[in-house]
Amino acid sequence: MPRVALVTGGTRGIGAAIAKAIKAADYKVAATYGGNEEAANKFKAETGIPVYKWDVSSFDACAAGVKKVEAELGPIEVLVNNAGITRDGVFHRMTPENWNAVINTNLGSLFNMTRQVIEGMRARKFGRIINISSINGQKGQMGQVNYSAAKAGELGFTKALAQEGARAGITVNAICPGYINTEMVQAMPKDVLEKSILPQIPIGRLGEPEEIARCVVFLASDDAGLITGATLTANGGQYIA
Repeated sequence: MPRVALVTGGTRGIGAAIAKAIKAADYKVAATYGGNEEAANKFKAETGIPVYKWDVSSFDACAAGVKKVEAELGPIEVLVNNAGITRDGVFHRMTPENWNAVINTNLGSLFNMTRQVIEGMRARKFGRIINISSINGQKGQMGQVNYSAAKAGELGFTKALAQEGARAGITVNAICPGYINTEMVQAMPKDVLEKSILPQIPIGRLGEPEEIARCVVFLASDDAGLITGATLTANGGQYIA
């Protein structure tokens, strides 16, 4: 029987590439989204991957959502925590609302989602939890204190939970993408991208969502059973951890 994988924020950008790649690797896949109905419906029509809408910053919404996915597809054996938002701004002007929104969505969601599946994974003696962090969680980024704090927190979460899950056959790993060719990066002014961003990347180009997706497929596989608590840096050499 194919394993069931759930990708949060899985209908756009890196998440969509991950969901497609996992499906191509013969998993049953579900993708969540937070608000963009048009993009989610288009993704579902193009891929045939079922989509589910809920707020990953809400524990109760995650509990209800996971229960629905498992009722329809089966027990979740691979969880990809990808959902995230940005509310950028310098810290001395940051509002509590923008701090809490990013921390709750990007970091709180790891607890909210993983808590729903961890007991089942432990009972079955198998699980793959893959957290999509960021280069800015490793090195920090001006104007993103909230985002960098959340993404750094994901790495601590990964390392600690990996130790708890190891004897139960559960691996927990993180991926830190650098600048990836998504809608968000494409929206940058061309001169900023060419003069300020690309010169920082030794390989001289943006990453592609599919390159991050291939990392996820490997970490989800049986071949990656020895790897847990690891941070996979995928940034073209921009930051070497």
